Amino acid sequence: MKPSHKACSMGIVLIAGMVAQTPALKQGIAVAMPVASHAAEVRAADSPNAVVVAITANGSTFVGAARTELASLHRLTAPTVYVKADAQAQYQALLAVLDALRGKSVVLLSAPLKTTANQVYAWPYGTKLTISR
Repeated sequence: MKPSHKACSMGIVLIAGMVAQTPALKQGIAVAMPVASHAAEVRAADSPNAVVVAITANGSTFVGAARTELASLHRLTAPTVYVKADAQAQYQALLAVLDALRGKSVVLLSAPLKTTANQVYAWPYGTKLTISR
């Protein structure tokens, strides 16, 4: 095999490997999350079984892609609930969600500190919270 063919084959394998490592995007509501310098990478938030509660800029609450009422959040049975809020959401909306999740393990998601220009995907970042009953 000619060197140019070998390099081309290796490039295809390398690209295929990169695509295989990029997770499938989970269906949900997109929000512009604030950055937290103390947050850590939380890959579990992108798992297919992760329960993600989103708070939009106008204060609407969603579980996955389904709009929900605060009163129904206490019925979530996942061991950990991931909460993401738009940076423009009112603080009271976030506190209301956290109050509804009393007694559950909660990870508050945030945007990563920075992403590189050639980075295709950034894993979610978050801070684990302890919410007493």
